[in-house]
Amino acid sequence: MTRNGIGIRTAQVRQQRITGQIHVYDGAGKGKSQAALGVVLRSIGLGINTQNNSNRVLLLRFLKGPERDYDEDGAIAALQSGFPHLIDQVRTGRDEFFDVNGITNFDREEAARGWDVAKGAIASNLYSVVVLDEINPILDLGLLDTDEVVKTLKSKSPELEVIATGRAAPQKLLDIADLHSEMKPHHHEGAQLQDIKGIEIYTGAGKGKSTSALGKALQAIGRGINHPGSTRVLIMQWLKGGSGYTEDAAIAALQQSYPEVVDHQRCGRDAIVWRNSRQELDYVEAERGWEIAKTAIASGLYKTIILDELNPTVDLELLPVEPIVQVLLRKPRDTEVIITGRCQNQPAYFDLATIHSEVYCHKHYANQGVELKRGVDY
Repeated sequence: MTRNGIGIRTAQVRQQRITGQIHVYDGAGKGKSQAALGVVLRSIGLGINTQNNSNRVLLLRFLKGPERDYDEDGAIAALQSGFPHLIDQVRTGRDEFFDVNGITNFDREEAARGWDVAKGAIASNLYSVVVLDEINPILDLGLLDTDEVVKTLKSKSPELEVIATGRAAPQKLLDIADLHSEMKPHHHEGAQLQDIKGIEIYTGAGKGKSTSALGKALQAIGRGINHPGSTRVLIMQWLKGGSGYTEDAAIAALQQSYPEVVDHQRCGRDAIVWRNSRQELDYVEAERGWEIAKTAIASGLYKTIILDELNPTVDLELLPVEPIVQVLLRKPRDTEVIITGRCQNQPAYFDLATIHSEVYCHKHYANQGVELKRGVDY
């Protein structure tokens, strides 16, 4: 949400919608499945925070068979253990890449099995969120009937939220979507010239930037749980003061069970910050957050560091660019840094990105006057 430039709406000033929406994340850039995992983290957090059993999530993952262990599985299993009433996960398919010429009967059977689970979940009214991760390429490969999928989604209950991800979403699915974010990849030569690895940036006007970062954090936390001592995660968030963010409860639950794996910090006022309404406290809070972040990056103690909403903080001129560039140039090679947020002018550190996804907004329900929803949008 912008007015006279970059601004961030905090959780406390939002009203919640009730009607569920259909979200589609597609495109060639990275961040689609991560965005789905971010929604899962927020939805579970809402259920933990409200003790409401109706906030139940189904994470249905196509093309991600049971033979392979995924990084996020440890964190999901930990949340399932502590809060079994809030999340179900089903994985179908095989793990290796294949195209239309390599389709087997097994692929068709697994896609049909996954869709049977999805149809049952949608009809049951047991879930508040159903995530159909990688259903888009399943439809593109012709493993499911797009018309049947669209018909089922159109008949969902009004309250149900549906998240569909993956490359090449068919037009018929996009036509019924309330939100469509396309992840577009950008390539920078600076990272190669500087021999830098592990800097990811998510920017753009579409929904999915912070959500993808939360999904990335969930993956890293799961990796730390599965391989104790191998990774530690810092989630540092700017321009998000106060309370009311639903992911906090899920992150706190993981911190309680695995205190050696994840740290979480917020900074900023509990208010919208616009370019023409900056206060002294905004500068103080931005600098406080950067002191924490730069120390964490330099320490080498953290293998994954999320710098959520750093881009608009810089765009609002609350932090200078050059010190950020210098810290990133000196970061340990095995430390991943994920930077998010929209900005009108790309700061110099974008040239250091090994992965840069611009989240392009084709369609967003907020532009139609629909309110955001706790547990999904924040």
